[in-house]
Amino acid sequence: MKPISPVIRLNPVDDVVIARRQLITGTILEEENGLRVAALIPAGHKMATRAIAAGQPIKRYGQIIGTASQAIEPGQHVHTHNLAMAEFSREHSFGADFKPVDYVDTPATFMGIKRPDGRVATRNYIGVLTSVNCSATAARAIADYFRRDIHPEALADFPNVDGIVALTHGLGCAVDSEGEPLAMLRRTLAGYAKHPNFAAVLIVGLGCETNQISGLLEAHNLKENEYFHTFTIQSTGGTAKTVALGIEKIKKMLPKANDIKREPVPASHLTLGLQCGGSDGYSGITANPALGAAVDMLVKHGGTAILSETPEIYGAEHLLTRRAVSPEVGEKLLARIAWWEEYCAKNGAEMNNNPSAGNKAGGLTTILEKSLGAVAKGGTSNLVDVYKYAETVTAKGFVFMDTPGYDPISATGQVAGGANMICFTTGRGSAYGCAPSPSLKLATNTALWQRQEEDMDINCGEIADGMATPQEIGAKFFQMILDTASGKKTKSELHGYGQDEFVPWHIGVYT
Repeated sequence: MKPISPVIRLNPVDDVVIARRQLITGTILEEENGLRVAALIPAGHKMATRAIAAGQPIKRYGQIIGTASQAIEPGQHVHTHNLAMAEFSREHSFGADFKPVDYVDTPATFMGIKRPDGRVATRNYIGVLTSVNCSATAARAIADYFRRDIHPEALADFPNVDGIVALTHGLGCAVDSEGEPLAMLRRTLAGYAKHPNFAAVLIVGLGCETNQISGLLEAHNLKENEYFHTFTIQSTGGTAKTVALGIEKIKKMLPKANDIKREPVPASHLTLGLQCGGSDGYSGITANPALGAAVDMLVKHGGTAILSETPEIYGAEHLLTRRAVSPEVGEKLLARIAWWEEYCAKNGAEMNNNPSAGNKAGGLTTILEKSLGAVAKGGTSNLVDVYKYAETVTAKGFVFMDTPGYDPISATGQVAGGANMICFTTGRGSAYGCAPSPSLKLATNTALWQRQEEDMDINCGEIADGMATPQEIGAKFFQMILDTASGKKTKSELHGYGQDEFVPWHIGVYT
């Protein structure tokens, strides 16, 4: 067998290659025409393959990732010390890469839970939501009564209920009652209240908050019924009485919530939220393309995938507009980019504040480089629509939702929009879960898989190791998606992640 090259070349026009493993000074790379490593290159980091003058653009993925801040010699390490962020004009061709969808004749199925109204769930929780931070303690006390780890007897007779989760937050008051910050919070809470993965929901408030429960219900056409109750601490008569009332209501709802069965349903009922966190230099080479391959398969089976994290597509948005089904969809995406540019400017921030310290330690340098790898999670399917944060996703296929790059906020918006599963790539080892939707973790490199296998669901490092292709891992992961949707627990679920990762996006000011 031909030895596997110690570096990865992603595009013939690239100025850099990526180290599969740490490269030692003096190593000669025959496949790069005898190029000699000039200085130690960490695994996942970039090495120059030619001389680059100061001020010249540097390419990876065949795209510009920044400019040289100083002269760079062949074989040298290319990173934050000599590669700088640079703005450049990008041509936004709408629909240039549009292609008809080749739907499969016989869609895949999974064992889902059909709700009476026709919606399909992948999990079966009871949720305790809060209108305001002031009711968070009471909501947690209600849910804690049913915790299997400390009170196993509480749900012993209800094995089909995945759990009782309290999803609390720090918002709900001291904001404009007519402004976008409150509207965004209400969209998020309503999305969770209506989520098919909840068999029943309680909303607990304080009583005097800006985010009045009545206003939430009216704004989103929510009506109380046997499996959807709301109440406040003030109207109930205090914290202890509120907790007791919540426990009693859940006890009455448990028998019906437990009375479910899984049955075969088409994969078109799956909506994936696509996330990447703790990214590294391998993310855009291994896990993200593998997830993209799985997304393309899901779209062909009639399902939906939501790409998000708007600051993390910045500099690569022109690749998405080329896949837009119409100029209107492409313009909607560019409008969100423009909003973020203005938002950062008003708050004294820069889009290049992202990547994080961990991203940089893993080999990423600029937001342009990170974004080019991040968009690979969306595969090659057409971009059919663009949504605001936490808006209900109604389109089938590949869509985009505007969110921050911070994973808990981003995934919260996706679940509110209807995602019944999260697929999360990581190169540094992000630990994350997202009740009520299961979260699958894709490791970008084998070293991470070996170090943190208890948190990872699949090793995409085999791609960088030369042992598999993104398409092969993608097909394997697509089956894992179906198995998880059918009830198989993810690593994050086994660890109990999910409650604390509910983080609605807050914009605006407190008063």
